[in-house]
Amino acid sequence: MVDRTGTPLVELRDISIAFGGIKAVDHVTVDLFPGEVVGLLGHNGAGKSTLIKCLSGAYQKDSGQILINGQEVEIKDPRDARSQNIETIYQTLALADNVDAASNLFLGRELVNRFGFLDDAKMEAETRKIMGRLNPNFRKFNVPVSALSGGQRQSVAIARAVYFNAKILIMDEPTAALGPHETQMVAELIQELKAQGLGIFLIEHDIHNVMKLCDRASVMKNGQLVGTVDVKDVTDDDILGMIILGKKPAHLAA
Repeated sequence: MVDRTGTPLVELRDISIAFGGIKAVDHVTVDLFPGEVVGLLGHNGAGKSTLIKCLSGAYQKDSGQILINGQEVEIKDPRDARSQNIETIYQTLALADNVDAASNLFLGRELVNRFGFLDDAKMEAETRKIMGRLNPNFRKFNVPVSALSGGQRQSVAIARAVYFNAKILIMDEPTAALGPHETQMVAELIQELKAQGLGIFLIEHDIHNVMKLCDRASVMKNGQLVGTVDVKDVTDDDILGMIILGKKPAHLAA
């Protein structure tokens, strides 16, 4: 059970973003607590990706506040986001296909020994350690990531974020194009991250995944927040109704 009595890990307060006079995000407020997964849903163009990109540093908000652990912060670019322990895992995963898991984990942040040479042994040892924590069944440490399955590739991308101290993870449809077994692997990874106290924003189209993976769901329509609901209090049809009709289910509307 997620404890929501303390200070949220993230608060996006009254966020607005406009492009050429059109409000892509219109006064939206959502929050996220440690050990919680919040799903962001809505049709294409609803504003969910635009909202979350102001947290990842890809876009800048026009107005509103971003608070991390109760402190207001400015996020102007992805570097600012990383400095706040925010990591984003896009659908494309941004992995280098021709090198192995360790090389991907430390891509751009390579470890070197005291002589200034790449410390391959240390990087592999660190990779084995973090993978042992996240995905104990992972064995393919010495093959290019192009040879890995979709779920294994997702493991590498998640391990990279967690190794570099992510506390807030943004995941963009992490199970898209994965089969049932691979989807289950990602679900187990998300449960492990929750247990470690990370907060996860999950951008998702599949309502079944939201019901299975998320604690709360925030639905957007036409740039506005329809509402945020506890997943345990709603059905698939309730969430579908929020997406299509743009209003909360009757039993939660009060």
